Amino acid sequence: MGRVMQISDSVVIRADAQSIWEQVADPQQMPRWSPENTSARTQSPVRPLEVGEVFEGSNRRGPATWVTECVVIESEPGRRFAFTVRRIGPRSPVLQGGIATWSYELEDLGSETRVTETWTDDRRKWPDWTAWLFDRIVTRGRSFADFQRLNVHRTLMAMKDDFEAGR
Repeated sequence: MGRVMQISDSVVIRADAQSIWEQVADPQQMPRWSPENTSARTQSPVRPLEVGEVFEGSNRRGPATWVTECVVIESEPGRRFAFTVRRIGPRSPVLQGGIATWSYELEDLGSETRVTETWTDDRRKWPDWTAWLFDRIVTRGRSFADFQRLNVHRTLMAMKDDFEAGR
């Protein structure tokens, strides 16, 4: 059986889609919700980010830290924000290649919004056995899909708590 290359989860948040999009499309907000992202730097002071803009994300998992370079591939007000991770490295994003794509779909439900977060594994050129071994080392025994399933759920629950607290 091949690897799972994509996972998604959704949550309904008592907030309007435009307000959620404005914050999701500003990567500097992600540390509020993500269990791994610790900061983001953008090249542009203007937020939310638009298609083609690049940002760097700093991340931590236990003692491990890494930096990613990401490019925005979709940014539709009140509806969708997506980016690809195209470089990664321990202190700066130097290793180039398909890493992952993250997307956030927003469905306006009136006074609420369904937010769907999707992680796609872009390591398509990696042989399954290489990915299997790498994943179990960096996630302490799980596949990346299983690991990201938990991260996505945690992120969405933190978003829900944050937005519904009136932040």
